Amino acid sequence: MNTLTSTLASMDWFPVILSIKVAVFATLLALLMGVSLGWVFARRRFPGRSVLEAAFMLPLVLPPTVIGWGILVLAGRRGPLGAFLREHFDYTIIFNWHGAVVASAVVALPLVLKSASAAFEGVDRSLEAAASTLRQSPMSVFLRVTLPLAWPGILAGTLLAFARAMGEFGASLMVAGSIPGQTQTLSMAIYDAVQAGKDDLALILVAITSLLSITVLVLSNRFFSLR
Repeated sequence: MNTLTSTLASMDWFPVILSIKVAVFATLLALLMGVSLGWVFARRRFPGRSVLEAAFMLPLVLPPTVIGWGILVLAGRRGPLGAFLREHFDYTIIFNWHGAVVASAVVALPLVLKSASAAFEGVDRSLEAAASTLRQSPMSVFLRVTLPLAWPGILAGTLLAFARAMGEFGASLMVAGSIPGQTQTLSMAIYDAVQAGKDDLALILVAITSLLSITVLVLSNRFFSLR
């Protein structure tokens, strides 16, 4: 107990703070893309729709290292996007906490997308039609009718995405690395602590991660029940 107390007192809280920051930004990105794509897949029918939807759902089943590799190919220093950003803005997401945000957003996107798509499909179209007869524009109908009715399901998926982003490891490690004080998130700090034989520190970090994840999952279940 004394060892755990002393470890907690001397622990660096940077990985905890960074993990929350990365998860928040990644979840916002996943929310914006997920809601837009979810509405398209729920309300529009076009050739190749199922294939395109499956492509966006791939991060849910692919190994995180594959996702990380794909980001490196696209946004690495020799990648088309990475070379453009470096040449014109002298900026790169590689070995940068922004890279962890991108990687976490990619792996969390399918959770928001699927929840949003199901939520939009569950909205009663007759209510939207009634709003349209009141001279409401399509955007007004979406903001005043569709989105409020679908919001509980979307929020539940968003909370799951936040929990997924909090626990992201493989893709973030490949893109951002595990640099103490710069890009080291909770999951990376746990791995490094285990590798270094610091079992007490690893235990504390695991407890913090588990507590945060349980809280998010409980909230997500409550919003799912609201649907």
